[in-house]
Amino acid sequence: MKISKLLSIILLVVITTSCEKVIDVDLETAKPRLVVEASINWYENTTGNEQRIKLSTTTDYYSTTVPPVLDATVFITNSSGDVFNFIQEDLSGTYLCNDFLPSLGETYTLTVVYKGETYTATDKLLDTPTITRVEQKNDAGPLGNQTEIKFFFNDLIDETNQYFARIDDPYKVIPEYGVIEDRFFENNEMFGLYFSEDFKTGDTIKFTLNGITRNYYNYMNILLAQTGTNSAGPFSTPTSTIRGNVVNQTNFDNFALGYFRLSKTAVKEYIVE
Repeated sequence: MKISKLLSIILLVVITTSCEKVIDVDLETAKPRLVVEASINWYENTTGNEQRIKLSTTTDYYSTTVPPVLDATVFITNSSGDVFNFIQEDLSGTYLCNDFLPSLGETYTLTVVYKGETYTATDKLLDTPTITRVEQKNDAGPLGNQTEIKFFFNDLIDETNQYFARIDDPYKVIPEYGVIEDRFFENNEMFGLYFSEDFKTGDTIKFTLNGITRNYYNYMNILLAQTGTNSAGPFSTPTSTIRGNVVNQTNFDNFALGYFRLSKTAVKEYIVE
């Protein structure tokens, strides 16, 4: 019995020690690709003249920094041929334009020239409904211990619409994102819904809404499924490389990642009661 007990203790120590061993996996690093973050948001009650686009490249799995893209040429043109230049703002890969002219229904084309290759993307600036009211329920959720916040807006009349929603929770570093379509709510009141166990009286939650195209809706639907609660975790293999609407006109195989989109933007801040 003593020998059996001693062997059990030794085995436990070996197993515990093995669990603490750090294993470095030698992963292959693919050729860096351009990543385009180009969301043109025309916020309510603003001119929309100031816009920013951020450029970076992909990097290896273990990297703790995102490599910025510097010295690129970035501009947007509209259907009339007006050119809006984006000038490098700092060393973060951010490019700034101070004279952009947003117009609902207008089609815009983004051009990025980087390392001798030209990337383009085209999208239309869409309208977005105003957030009309907010409702709060304090005994929500299966156990009745969550606060429910609803942001209401009226669907744009007589057209098929998709919306991109963002919720800034004061207790989360990363915002929550979601996409909504009006398939079953066309021409009616719609809402964005959010639950939390952490909210306290006086907390501020911010809801942001953008009208988006069907293509961007599909793009974000796939992206959120792979990176959100429907994914198989941080070490899962993505089912596919999600490509946006940015096309490399010089070398098609050297495609970029990211998306170029434009829309009117509605924002509503709510103080929890």
